[in-house]
Amino acid sequence: MRFSVALLIPAKRLLSRIACLSALFVATVSMHAQVEYVDPTIGNVGILLVPTRPAVYLPSSMVRMYPLRSDAMDDQIHSFPLTINSHRINELFSIMPGDGSAAAYDQETTTPYYYASRLRSSGILTEFTATERCGYFRFTFPSGKAGLVLANRIAGTLAVHDGNLVEGEERFDGMKAYVYGEFSKSVTATSHEAGNKQSLAIASNSGTLEFRYGISFISVEQAKKNLQHEIPSENFQSIKAAGKARWNQTLGRIAVEGGTEAQKRVFYTALYRSSERMINITEDGQYYSGFDHKVHTDSRPFYVDNWLWDTFRALEPLQTILNPEMEADKLQSYVRMYQQSGIMPTFAILTGPYACMNGNHSAPWFADAWFKGVRNFDLPTAYEGIRKRSLEITLLPWRLGPKTSLDEFYAAHGYMPALRPGETETVAQVHPFEKRQPVPVTLGNSFDDWAIAQLARELKKPEDETLFLKRAGNYRNLFRTDKSLMWPKDDAGNWIEPMDPKFGGGMGGRDFYDENNAYTYTWDVAHDYAGLVSLMGGTQKAEANLDQLFREPLGRSKYEFQAKFPDSTSMVGQFSMGNEPSFAIPYIYDRLGAPWKTQERVRMLLDTFFTDTLQGIPGDEDGGGMSAFVVFSMIGFYPVTPSVPTYDIASPVFEKTTIHLQNGKDFVIVAKDASKRNKYVQAIKLNGKPLDHVWFRHTDLTQGGTLELTMGDTPNTQLGAKPETFPPASRDVHPESYR
Repeated sequence: MRFSVALLIPAKRLLSRIACLSALFVATVSMHAQVEYVDPTIGNVGILLVPTRPAVYLPSSMVRMYPLRSDAMDDQIHSFPLTINSHRINELFSIMPGDGSAAAYDQETTTPYYYASRLRSSGILTEFTATERCGYFRFTFPSGKAGLVLANRIAGTLAVHDGNLVEGEERFDGMKAYVYGEFSKSVTATSHEAGNKQSLAIASNSGTLEFRYGISFISVEQAKKNLQHEIPSENFQSIKAAGKARWNQTLGRIAVEGGTEAQKRVFYTALYRSSERMINITEDGQYYSGFDHKVHTDSRPFYVDNWLWDTFRALEPLQTILNPEMEADKLQSYVRMYQQSGIMPTFAILTGPYACMNGNHSAPWFADAWFKGVRNFDLPTAYEGIRKRSLEITLLPWRLGPKTSLDEFYAAHGYMPALRPGETETVAQVHPFEKRQPVPVTLGNSFDDWAIAQLARELKKPEDETLFLKRAGNYRNLFRTDKSLMWPKDDAGNWIEPMDPKFGGGMGGRDFYDENNAYTYTWDVAHDYAGLVSLMGGTQKAEANLDQLFREPLGRSKYEFQAKFPDSTSMVGQFSMGNEPSFAIPYIYDRLGAPWKTQERVRMLLDTFFTDTLQGIPGDEDGGGMSAFVVFSMIGFYPVTPSVPTYDIASPVFEKTTIHLQNGKDFVIVAKDASKRNKYVQAIKLNGKPLDHVWFRHTDLTQGGTLELTMGDTPNTQLGAKPETFPPASRDVHPESYR
């Protein structure tokens, strides 16, 4: 069954299908309705940076709505957007009951499918629910007279005609968003213009006023069609019920038993956030592409809004398990993007390729999906795009353009050179704030090039395989043996000195690193942990180094450290739980013969930093990037090296987890006696057969079966301790050997 469809489904048929699917899941899985565990307010107060939002949306859908306020501690709502451009990027249009000004609120209800709040002084109740391309507001006015303001948030126009019909557009980054809406009652509208924006003061002699609307990136006419397909008539409760059923279907793909109520809230909220992106922007078999600014007709859906620097590590691997057919459509969307723009994007937002962060992380995403059996995409064209991105496009952070002199240096010497302290930047293309980031650029592209080499072998391109395998070893050029850390070099091959590995490199460490320091990036070699261990002097020394990562003091006050490294939050020693490059680090113990330490560390991190509270996210959640780490870790396994189709076993917090696969099979994880104390794995069986290693293959999962873990309160130091039992961890690994 295809869970994501390209063509719009009439509302009655959609409700019928959702009801049938919901009944099927209820019949086959005895469970509390999973959506009841979701708390969209978790993380709504950021540790330092951006909070999560209590957003209402259906999985992978165009309309996403949340109240506009600074965070959950803000006692005023400024307005409600009709949707957003891309995750954490511009909101589009807005509506606000009353005179349009910010207003204090209370009695807020937040769910994935329904939102409600009441304005404190006026008592006006705002309710919202959504379909894939449409939104539905219902306002209740205690005074008996409706009044609200519908406005542009960015440059655009709005108009009311025929008494209750709304048409409008907004212009941004070379494209447009369109809205067509219908009020439930006849209204009067007074238009106001301010610069290139317009607002409409809406009034009606009614105590209840509903506003149904469709969004389109093609035209107003298409927005109207979207509304007619998805919400053809006034029936708020039915749309709300359909949204709830859709979410129970989505969240019901993973059923958990055991654990605490708080852990279930954390888990299902993480799974909800992992279901937001990518976004299907196909409308009636067509889509507007910001990658060539044309409307295309395609039999397959077109997805946008992905930040692969954040999502290739855990979110995309999670979706490959849960929705492999949709994953193929998303990968083919990236192929289309390359064909339309000439650039294989890493950050693919609605408006086109976005120059953000560093790396060529579409490469490990394509490879990961391919080696896990997702094949319904154009691999030769995808390979052409990722190869071009590696060899012909600049590696400089936050830039998308032709190669520079620094790229030529990288190709010749195998590392990105750093400026010496006090040296002035002479390469004009270097971002003035983001800098060169020489260590993560070198390490990240080493991994990406390794992934390209694996695909080159699949496509029988031996010369490319040799080239990219050589480049995959570039990380070795920045390992400083006397420090046992990744360290920047200048263009003469000298180590940068003086340099504080905890605190050097300017704001966010960007002169040398990126958002994190040397202690984090030293371990960012997911394709060749075996090589890193060798550089460190062997398993014992590497294990001691990893232990010390979690123990090494900041060397200064938290205030001083966080003022310079605001992205590197929720610290345990020098380990940062608040940023993506750290996700795999606790699992490295599995490659050092000490899996019990992985089990101990992962449980500690989950218990400490991922709670069911307003500050229950330890850093930027990044639209599912961090939440997918939580989903994997709570059910007890993790994809440590995307591109290699294996998973490391950790310490499940639930006694039983059932993953309902798209092929109709179930993969069940049984963790006997799992509890807060019983966090150590004593023994492992896969389909009744004892295992002496702490990893399994993707095919073990997709074929269905049972992974049985016996848990206890004391480490089993012998399990997974022998080198021959370690997970695959070398750049000499051939992923196809583990299919």
